Amino acid sequence: MMMSLDQFVFSLTSAPFKELQRQRNWKHRTSSRVGARDSSQFVGVGDDTITLAGTVAPESVGSIASIKELATMGDAGDAYVLVDGAGNVYGAFTIDSLNETQTYHTTEGIPRKIEFSLTLKRVDDEALSMVKQKAQKADEADE
Repeated sequence: MMMSLDQFVFSLTSAPFKELQRQRNWKHRTSSRVGARDSSQFVGVGDDTITLAGTVAPESVGSIASIKELATMGDAGDAYVLVDGAGNVYGAFTIDSLNETQTYHTTEGIPRKIEFSLTLKRVDDEALSMVKQKAQKADEADE
């Protein structure tokens, strides 16, 4: 397992990514001052965005169904817990965008290669605790 977004697992059989790009921002407010540089005050964390870029080639690696599943997850608009293969929890993320480029189509129009770029945006940690609560309730219902 390379990484998982809730129950979706990025792997060689699903949708392997070749690049992970992360951009984190912090907020600073400034006030103008006469005869001096602006004063600056840290006011909190800003956006945390992760972009995963990869390739699916159904005849050798990954599956078209995985791309469709990611799109379905994006349509739901839910927050999903992002965890890497080493067990590091990144937090709760929503799917902000999914871009795909299909090439080398068969005569039936089925792509032999799909390059994708998935952009995830971090949401408030409260969303992470809500996801955990839903999982606990589901576990209790199964018992």
